[in-house]
Amino acid sequence: MPRPISAVSRRLPLWLAHALRGQRGPVPWAAVVRGLLAGGPLLVVAVLVGRETLGVMAALGAMFAGINDRPGSRRAAVHRIGLPALAGAAGLVVGTYAGEGVGAVPLTLLLTGLGLVAGAVSAVGPVASGAGTQLLVAAAVGAGMPLPEPGWQRALFFLAGAGWLIVLRLALPTPGALAGDFRFDGERAAVAGVYDAVADLLAHVGGAEAGGRRAALTAALDHAQDALAGARLRRYATSAAERRLRAQYAAALPLAEAATALAWAGDALPARTAEGPRRLSAAVRTGESVGPLPAPSRSVPGLRALDDALLHAAETFDRGGPVPHGDADGHPLGRGAERTARKGLHLRPLRVTAALRTATGTGGREYGFRVALCYGASAAVAQTLHHVHWYWLPATAVFLVKPDLGPLVSRVLNRAAGTVLGALVFAGFAAVLPRPEGLVALVAISGALVPVATRHFAAQTAVVTVLVLALVMVGGEPEASWGRIGETLLACAIVLVVGHLPAPGQRGGNVRARLGAATDAAHAYLTHVLSGADDRAARWALRREAYRTLAEARAAIDRSLAELPTLARRTEGTDEVAATLERLVDTTTACAVHLDDAGQLTPRHTERLATLLDELVDRREHAGLTDPPHGSRRALSGF
Repeated sequence: MPRPISAVSRRLPLWLAHALRGQRGPVPWAAVVRGLLAGGPLLVVAVLVGRETLGVMAALGAMFAGINDRPGSRRAAVHRIGLPALAGAAGLVVGTYAGEGVGAVPLTLLLTGLGLVAGAVSAVGPVASGAGTQLLVAAAVGAGMPLPEPGWQRALFFLAGAGWLIVLRLALPTPGALAGDFRFDGERAAVAGVYDAVADLLAHVGGAEAGGRRAALTAALDHAQDALAGARLRRYATSAAERRLRAQYAAALPLAEAATALAWAGDALPARTAEGPRRLSAAVRTGESVGPLPAPSRSVPGLRALDDALLHAAETFDRGGPVPHGDADGHPLGRGAERTARKGLHLRPLRVTAALRTATGTGGREYGFRVALCYGASAAVAQTLHHVHWYWLPATAVFLVKPDLGPLVSRVLNRAAGTVLGALVFAGFAAVLPRPEGLVALVAISGALVPVATRHFAAQTAVVTVLVLALVMVGGEPEASWGRIGETLLACAIVLVVGHLPAPGQRGGNVRARLGAATDAAHAYLTHVLSGADDRAARWALRREAYRTLAEARAAIDRSLAELPTLARRTEGTDEVAATLERLVDTTTACAVHLDDAGQLTPRHTERLATLLDELVDRREHAGLTDPPHGSRRALSGF
């Protein structure tokens, strides 16, 4: 999670404070072990058989896989690591054969076209962004790195390196998870995190931190949804452990809804109110029985909903799976819980039509234009300079120009600082380490440090710089620390210039596209609640979509606000739109809980909804956005 901003950081401009901000959390020891066992051993085998250059490709694939090896479930990791690796292999094939068969100008045009496509696709989501990054970096490496092997062999060993890390991810148990079925430790931790987040929100209701705890609950639900959306967690789970986890996730949805409604009401709750979700979290982690849960007071609709949700969750846990369908209160448990989980898990599949719509929309076009211009310009400049490592320049530009990796100036500052530090560290090691043994050891140690270094872009850059420079020397090229520094600084200058050029079409397209999706999801959720429909599974799925798209929009807005003023003003006012949408979705949740309890809304609810809908129109107009749909306003008129 992001580190809280210190008092000193608050006095700094946002663009500088963001560059100094890192993430915190426990050391991911399992990922560290996988990083140690990934690229280094592959390189050792390649050196022993005399095929160092193929070992370099395999270690490069393992390095990229290590960067994408984030916390979560094992099956989700296959998708998160595997798809970018396939894109990287394709980039190696295209880049290698293009570099061998065409001249400098056609090659630059080809790379620019790849940048346009990969940049547009990157707007679809994090996995697509990783795929776009690996495609472009691998294409530049394939076109410029002088290796004797043909393109298909390079791609094959690149995939072998990534595949080896996937095997480690699937096979190695997480420390501390040996007592249970470690195959599902990522899913268990994610679902337990949801119950912990519910308890944290309940413990802070009525306090200043309630808003942050509600956002943390959304993040926990998003993480659990992704963790459970693995390849085998389809419509019909194939094991009891999978079915149990799905049911436990489904049982958390009404708890989250009740907790959000109580936070909206704003009345502080007794400390014992949070004890039930805490015990449920412990039961998810250990697999033990929940036992009796402390019942909250049933004095208000939110507490009555919480009490009902706790009872249903306890029944689900104690039966070892879904409870029978058709309980007295009409809650969609049992088969209904399975239906809820399916809707929640599969409401956002990466369908081809949805991906194309995002990639060709305003956000994708702006993204693609920026990436293509920076990537193509860097390739042209690099080939004009006739540098032996010319491929470093466009490869560096790819990491710098990707908007989803952070604000532009923050990326540039951290990339420059990290490269200088990493190059100096490597130069010192290269002067004393034996070759190739010392370089191989350096690759293994750097691979182990990658999961820790991902907490800050400068630290990640420093570690990756050491790793790449070691790979270059193992592959037979001369030591190139100073050239690496020069290429990086030149790429920083190119990206800074291109990043501040006026773009065709609407400015801030990615932020506006995310905000538009969040607005549509919020209105769909509100319209469903006001319609009086009794399908709670659909309601919870729509609620998940509304909060998730809001979180994505908020993240894009926060990155935009941390840009230099020249870029930040392009999305001025969008943060106020997002804040209004968050209040609207919170109020909608409170209305849903109250309608379940009383069957009609109070004047407080209807007046609050009307005020927020009017405020949303005003905020959108101020931010230069089109008016939202008025279907929810018509539905509200019925109350």
